[in-house]
Amino acid sequence: MDQTVAIPHGLPTERDAGPFDPPRRIAELRESRPVSPMLFPDGHEGWLVTGYEEVRTLLADTRFSSRQDIGVLHLPYEAPGMPPITEPSPQEPGLFISMDPPDHTRLRRMLTGAFTVKRMKMLEENIVAIAERQLDEMARLTPPVDLVKEFALPVPSLVICELLGVPYADRETFQANSGKIMEKDISLDEKMAAYTGLTTYLSELVTRKRAEPDEDILSDLARHDDLTIEELTGIAFLLLLAGHETTANMLGLGTFALLEHPEQLDRLRAEPDLWPDAVEELLRYLSVVDVLFRYATEDIELGGETIGKGSTVIVSMLAANRDPRRFDDPDALDVHRKARGQLSFGHGVHQCLGQQLARIEMRAGFAGLLRRFPTLELAVPADEVRLRTNMNIYGVHALPVTWTETAG
Repeated sequence: MDQTVAIPHGLPTERDAGPFDPPRRIAELRESRPVSPMLFPDGHEGWLVTGYEEVRTLLADTRFSSRQDIGVLHLPYEAPGMPPITEPSPQEPGLFISMDPPDHTRLRRMLTGAFTVKRMKMLEENIVAIAERQLDEMARLTPPVDLVKEFALPVPSLVICELLGVPYADRETFQANSGKIMEKDISLDEKMAAYTGLTTYLSELVTRKRAEPDEDILSDLARHDDLTIEELTGIAFLLLLAGHETTANMLGLGTFALLEHPEQLDRLRAEPDLWPDAVEELLRYLSVVDVLFRYATEDIELGGETIGKGSTVIVSMLAANRDPRRFDDPDALDVHRKARGQLSFGHGVHQCLGQQLARIEMRAGFAGLLRRFPTLELAVPADEVRLRTNMNIYGVHALPVTWTETAG
């Protein structure tokens, strides 16, 4: 391990190795110093963790806190619309993703029954039907069409709305606000307006569900008298945001990746039983949630380095999932690969609650799309596809596609 490697100034974000690959500088750091000091744009001396084993160890160690109220949040990239952050952010009720045990445990425990493997399996037929109906709608259109608008975004939005009990008719409002919340470079006022708009809407919704509960997850939660309206709102915000943004971006970017790897596409069409493994491989290969934040609550040894108390630590999930020490030929997309152990859903106490739901949606979405549109192809050159490099969840802003025939 080369300890003389240059310390990065800010997180490298330019996708200079291709739309699906980590920035070259990130890959270089992983090979030379997988736990590397990093100078943040505001002058903070923090850390960047890129190695698979180091990331996995860190995510399992609760001394690396997820809270944002115990220290200043140092952004690893320039954010022109954001003023310098000089104070810890207040803890938002219900946002258990930014809590540590025992607060995190109390809220998450209330949701585990809603997202069990068994319950998700029971929902699989309904999810497949939702995907098929959306494919019917898409087949009626005259190509070219934007796959994100017509398929990748509607499917997970329909699923999560039905699960949570959110009226799908309100989707344009919550999708517009969640999109602004995910942007890196808009002003703080715009971001706060979007956050306020979405939480106000959800607060009114959960208040109605507490008064008149229905058969959905938010109603189930509203029956817990020990949850405040503010906590219910925070939980609803987190589930709605995570429930459609991540899967939508996987469907869009994953389709782009498959179209750019026609030999893999051909294998999937010839061997549809590969889909469970292919979904794991796409999750590993693309890692749309590519950056996580942690805060060191004490001096901690990790990967031969000492991370000092008070340090902001940036975790690169994309780099970890491409670590050659864990995966053979990691920069190749291989639908035959057994990518178990990939870290796209995280690890430890914060491992994604909805991961089984996401897997079912992706299997249904990808398999249905390729079956119904056997001649699907990009309608623009690959280098004209607009990448979401300005967003906190990676993907494509739009994916123009065309076809010459559909299958019944």
